[in-house]
Amino acid sequence: MKLNAVCYALLGLALIASLFFLHPIGMWWLLANLLTLLVYGADKFAARKGWQRVPESTLLVFGLVGGWIGAIVAQQLFRHKTQKQPFKTWFILSVVLNLVVTLGIWYWVYGRWII
Repeated sequence: MKLNAVCYALLGLALIASLFFLHPIGMWWLLANLLTLLVYGADKFAARKGWQRVPESTLLVFGLVGGWIGAIVAQQLFRHKTQKQPFKTWFILSVVLNLVVTLGIWYWVYGRWII
């Protein structure tokens, strides 16, 4: 599946690129969200044209690694993947898991809660 490999390659490049910035975590978050938005848009375009689609598992991984805000924006902007079950359920679970892990890392690194 070449399209899937391209998506993961772009995600890997975003990770590497984020390491070269002063605030790599913030840059990763920004790049992951922008890339997720673009991948959702490309998938919606492919769906309309009848072309090869991005697998749902890849879309979920993009949200899980931090691109869930971009995914929510893309879902509303492109009206894509907003009603489909079980994708919607898995997406919500991936957002919750991402938030729990992010807060756990924050507490581990800084020794206190954000609030």
